Amino acid sequence: MSEPIIVEDNNFDQMVLKAKTPVLVDFWAPWCRPCKMIAPILDELAGEYGEKMTIARINVDENPKTAASYSIRAIPSMLLFKQGKPITNIVGFKPKAQLKEDLDAALG
Repeated sequence: MSEPIIVEDNNFDQMVLKAKTPVLVDFWAPWCRPCKMIAPILDELAGEYGEKMTIARINVDENPKTAASYSIRAIPSMLLFKQGKPITNIVGFKPKAQLKEDLDAALG
């Protein structure tokens, strides 16, 4: 079973932008209640999508450079990257079914 990976400012390029498969990056912080609510949903989706998509988490408090470079102003924010470019942005908590629907539409 797949599980989310942890990325940081110093490995974001390698782990996300140069990834061979799409990567959903969850921008979060430990004090963010909606972030804590969506975390188990992302854990489930990581297992369901398996090899088709990687789910990554980046703590915005510890990694402000990456968050700033993508203009993350509200969390949770999730950016889906494909071939090194963000293709969709999801802001705020969403139920699993709606999040899966948004991801499937973006992935094609």
